[in-house]
Amino acid sequence: MLVSCWSAKGGSGTTVIAAALASVLSHRSDEGSLLVDAAGDLPLLLGLPEPDGPGLTEWVAAGPDVPADALARLEVAVRPGVRLVPRGSRRLDDAARVEVLAAVFAGDPRPVVVDVGLVTGRPADGPAADAAMVLAAAATHSLLVTRSCYLSVQRARRLPLTPSGIVLLTESGRAMDRREVEERIGAPVVGEVAVDGQIARAVDNGSLARRLPRALERGLRHAA
Repeated sequence: MLVSCWSAKGGSGTTVIAAALASVLSHRSDEGSLLVDAAGDLPLLLGLPEPDGPGLTEWVAAGPDVPADALARLEVAVRPGVRLVPRGSRRLDDAARVEVLAAVFAGDPRPVVVDVGLVTGRPADGPAADAAMVLAAAATHSLLVTRSCYLSVQRARRLPLTPSGIVLLTESGRAMDRREVEERIGAPVVGEVAVDGQIARAVDNGSLARRLPRALERGLRHAA
């Protein structure tokens, strides 16, 4: 199973949701789960040292001569049951190779969760926009992570990409509710997480890798 987590607006919480979802899925598989960092922020979020070696982007840039099993050599441990493929230092801008990459992850016996990050679909963003779109769309579960925010939802509506599901981050004071988000996007809400101080503290102190806040675990139970 390959799950992509992506957003149409920065600051939507995609990285937190991807990390939490990998943790939830690791408990359902004897093989554990694999977390893939295509956005670049996961090590910092998880309280891990910044990787200084090659990563996902170097595998993509190496072209078809590099074997698929070389990806396994890039993995680092997050905690028992969860491993991480770091992003690397190059641009992720080869859509054809990213499609191959998605196929490799889809064939992994573990559930694989990819933090795609921001998907804009803007031609001005060049090949990187195409690569992000491919990675978001190629998953068996393509999850839009959004707040119940008019701007975020409107940007998602304009993309040539319809998610298979929505993970909705809810906050007090927002005018849009779950039903309205579903109607505007044209996809069901499969996970709903109330943004609270417990989640913020877990992110700030780097403890997200060790212990998942209950609000995240409950909200993502049926997301994939």
